[in-house]
Amino acid sequence: MCLQGGDLPQWRNFVCWFLSAALPMCLMAQDSGAAILHSSGPVLVNKYPASSTSTLFPGDQVETQTGAMARIELAGSAADINAETVVQFQADELILDHGSLSVNTSRGLKVRAGCVTVTPVHLALTHFEVSDVDGEVHVSALKDDVFIESRSSKAQQAKQPTQSDRVIVREGEQRSRDEKCANAFRQMPAVSAVGPILDSPYAIGTGVGVVVVVACWSLCRGGAPISPAHP
Repeated sequence: MCLQGGDLPQWRNFVCWFLSAALPMCLMAQDSGAAILHSSGPVLVNKYPASSTSTLFPGDQVETQTGAMARIELAGSAADINAETVVQFQADELILDHGSLSVNTSRGLKVRAGCVTVTPVHLALTHFEVSDVDGEVHVSALKDDVFIESRSSKAQQAKQPTQSDRVIVREGEQRSRDEKCANAFRQMPAVSAVGPILDSPYAIGTGVGVVVVVACWSLCRGGAPISPAHP
């Protein structure tokens, strides 16, 4: 589409207005710790049907029903949620009520199920799976190592300082734990240590933000001509 000379100022003002409105919204979402949810099949967010792509804020609950899948993407991390799973999103952790999920993270995203918390050992690309079925938590370390930390529910009920029981699940290992932290860890058979590599959404978002700022500056310089040769 070719713009006539008289149409150019209006077009410039429209683009400038749009970029000025969109950029603060993006920055606000980033500052609030929001994430993007991609849904396939019947997925609920806070008990309401989710669209194919939507925004999650800390405290939101995601529920995948039979035959559904969902993916949570945030800065440096992504979590694939399997069918028949309920998970609550927080800025730095996912709280698994029941079901299973797979996490890829380079920024230390944690998963908590009952009194069991799974945390990457290193701030490097880590891929692990967590499932909570019938009160038993299973953890598989597919790439790099993870900590499993459990806290005594008896100490919590007695309002006493909690005692932590922390072990490392090495890459290629599995371990299980009762979500009420009543039983000891059990060593599971080794698993294949293969996992996908993430393209960081944080890096992509930063690049988009730079492009938006430069474009808005170029288009919103008042009456400055776009090119000295074509005022």
